[in-house]
Amino acid sequence: MTTTAPTVNGRVVALAHYASRAVLERVLTGYGLTFQQSVALRVVAVADEPVNRDGLVDQVVGFLKVEQADIRAVVEELVSAKLVETDPARPSRVRITDAGREAFTGSAAEVAPVSARIYAGIPAEDLAAAGRVLTLVTERANAELAALK
Repeated sequence: MTTTAPTVNGRVVALAHYASRAVLERVLTGYGLTFQQSVALRVVAVADEPVNRDGLVDQVVGFLKVEQADIRAVVEELVSAKLVETDPARPSRVRITDAGREAFTGSAAEVAPVSARIYAGIPAEDLAAAGRVLTLVTERANAELAALK
């Protein structure tokens, strides 16, 4: 029996997202992190210097399309968990702690081989095409969202 692959649409994208996210969340649980916390922690972890707290909130809100209050609470959770801390020299900024760096690098290292297995064998040109299509869909959805505000 031969089945035809569906064309990309919101349902296909959502199913792929939620399946991948479920894998990630299983790993994050072992580090005491939620998905939203991991997104915020990554922003701080990859920064070359302490991150402006309001800028961090805005960036994560932009990624996840959630309320600012929710992400402000997430940042406070990261501070309470001692994964990030206020920069004493610049109190409006946060920086990653050793524990935060360990959680970030550990979870990323644990997810990497799983991601490799998920994407294994998919031709590079298919991945590039999917990347182009999904980037365009994201841009258009962001424009539609902005128009609704």
